[in-house]
Amino acid sequence: MVSLSNTQIPSPQSPCTSSNRIHLSLAHSMRTLRPGISQPEPDAPSSEPESDLDTTLTDSFIDTCLCELAATVAPSSSKSPALDGSITTGILELSRDFSDYSSFNSDISGELERLASVTRSEAPNSSSPDLPDLDLTSSELLETMPLESLEPVVKACIEKLSTSLEEEKRKATARIRLLAKHRSDLRELIGASGAIPVLVPLLKSTDPATQESAVTALLNLSLEETNKAAITAAGAIKPLVYALRTGTGIAKQNAACALLSLSMIEDNRATIGACGAVPPLVSLLVHGSTRGKKDSLTTLYKLCSIKRNKERAVDAGAVGPLVRLIGEGGLSEKAMVVLGSLAGVLEGREAIVEEGGIQALVEALEDGPAKGKEFAVAVLLQLCADSGLNRAMLVREGAIPPLVALSQTGSARAKQKAETLLGYLREQRQEGGGSGGGGTAQANLAR
Repeated sequence: MVSLSNTQIPSPQSPCTSSNRIHLSLAHSMRTLRPGISQPEPDAPSSEPESDLDTTLTDSFIDTCLCELAATVAPSSSKSPALDGSITTGILELSRDFSDYSSFNSDISGELERLASVTRSEAPNSSSPDLPDLDLTSSELLETMPLESLEPVVKACIEKLSTSLEEEKRKATARIRLLAKHRSDLRELIGASGAIPVLVPLLKSTDPATQESAVTALLNLSLEETNKAAITAAGAIKPLVYALRTGTGIAKQNAACALLSLSMIEDNRATIGACGAVPPLVSLLVHGSTRGKKDSLTTLYKLCSIKRNKERAVDAGAVGPLVRLIGEGGLSEKAMVVLGSLAGVLEGREAIVEEGGIQALVEALEDGPAKGKEFAVAVLLQLCADSGLNRAMLVREGAIPPLVALSQTGSARAKQKAETLLGYLREQRQEGGGSGGGGTAQANLAR
C-alpha cells in the first residue's frame, strides 16, 4: 500500500511558481517497473483482407447515428454543474467526439472499385437469364435512373434469390447489394418488395461470396429506417452474429456494422448481446484489419450502453486488447472511450486495473494528444472515484505532474476532470492514504 499522507498535491487553481513547478519529466522518474504485467504478444497474422475503401469518407452512417443520439439526449438541469461527468452530458460528449469514429458510406467493401477492375463476364451485373442487363457498377446511372425503371430489376433479383442454383443466388445477391448502396428510395423499394426475408437465410450460406453479399445487402438496407424493424422481425440478428463469426474479413466487418445499425433500436441491444455478438466482436478487435478493429470498437461502444453487455464484454476478454490499443495512435482514443464505458461496472474497473490500464492511461496523460488526454483522465476518474488503492497506484505511477499540467492547459472539460481527480487525491492524503474513501466521490459519478 502506498500512503499518500506525505505526497504533495498542488492545487490546480494556483499557478506554478519557480519553487513549486512540477515538470512532466518527473513522472517518468516516479514510474515503477512493472515486471508482473505481461507484454502483449503480436497479433497473429490476419487472413482477413483489408477494405480498399478510403477510411476518411464523410458520408458516414455512424456519424449520422451518433448525431441522432446527441440530438435526442438533452443535458439534465438537475445535475450538478460542478462535475461534467453526468451520464447525459457524457453521452453528448462521446457522440460529438465519435463523429469521425469509423467512417464508411454504408458499404465498406469497396466493391464498385473492385468490380470496375474485373472483366464484365465476372461482374454480378453480367447478363443472366431472366435478369435485365444493367450496368450496376455505374453509380451515376443508379443515382439518376427513375425508380420505376429499376423496379423490374429488383423484382427479378428477388425471384432469383429463391432459386436452387447457387450461381444465380450469388449474382442476384450481389446485385441487390449494389442496388441498395446508393439511394434511400431504392432501399425502401427493395425492402417493400420482399427482399429481406429471402436474404436472411443467405447469411448462413456456405458460399463465402453469397454470404458476404447478403450481409452487405442487409447492412445497406438497414440504412433506411423503415427497414430496420423488418430486418429484425425477419430474424436477422442471430444469422448476422453467425456471419460475424464465420464470414470473410469483409463479411465480418459489415456484419458488425449491420448489428450496429440494428442496435439503434434500443430493444435490440439486449437481443444482440444475448445472441452472442460480443465475443466475435472482441475477436474482430484482436484479429481484424484496421477497418475491422474500428468497426468492432464502434459496435461494442453502442452495445455497451446497457449493463449486461458491459459484463459480457469484460467476460469475453475485451479489456486486455483495449488497454493494449491505448498505445496505438489511430485507435487509442476509441479504445479509451470503450474502456470508459466498461468502467461503468465493477468487473470492468477491476479488469482495467489488472490489465495494467492505470499505467497505460497515465502514459496517455503524459504523451498523448489533447483529446487522448481528455479521454484518459475521464477513465481514471472512474477508476479512482471510490478506490483508495487505485488512487495510491495513480500517484505511484507518476500521474500528479501530468494531471496538474492538464488542469492548467487542457480544454475546459479536461481541466475540470483533472481538477476533480486531483481533489480526490488530496482527499485521500487528508484521510491518511487508506484503502477506503471516495464513496461520496463515486456517488457524484454517473456511470
